[in-house]
Amino acid sequence: MDLITRISENFSESAHLKLQAMDALAAPIAAAAQRMVACLRQDRKIMSCGNGGSAADSQHFAAEMLNRFEMERPGLAAIALTTDTSTLTSIANDHDYEQVFSRQLRALGQAGDLLLAISTSGNSRNVLAAMQAAHETGIGVIALTGHNGGRIGELLAPGDIHICVPARSTARIQEVHLLTLHCLCDAIDCVLLGVE
Repeated sequence: MDLITRISENFSESAHLKLQAMDALAAPIAAAAQRMVACLRQDRKIMSCGNGGSAADSQHFAAEMLNRFEMERPGLAAIALTTDTSTLTSIANDHDYEQVFSRQLRALGQAGDLLLAISTSGNSRNVLAAMQAAHETGIGVIALTGHNGGRIGELLAPGDIHICVPARSTARIQEVHLLTLHCLCDAIDCVLLGVE
């Protein structure tokens, strides 16, 4: 096995998918950024969730909002629902794992907040449950998925925004998810700080 060739193919596939997806994803990413800015300007917050690599993406996004992205600015209200192990394990133990995000969202969320729901397959049951809780409490949803959007794509309500990466490989989808999150952070900063 030639590792240099394999690594080069990974780079090439990733770059190709990003360029291929650019035209399809630019508009929903821009709409999501505008929606996030409106939420933050109304003194509301963005809550994010996902499993595995998507949990890491959820935390990455919240960190960029709370601290800073590439420009200095005050912190922005964001919470990753993936980080509190005591809360996660108590909900999973006392109820079931499907409710680990929805119970937090019901306790912490308010109408006008946003949920950033991340799932590469679009079929994560606990993310679906969080979306359902969001809809019931007046919280908008921005869904970040892959493949064909899975069940998440079917559960979207009018006014929700779907950013669906047109790929099947989990690794490639996650790579585009990270770029998407960076685009969201950059766009939010540009709108809030007036950067051209």
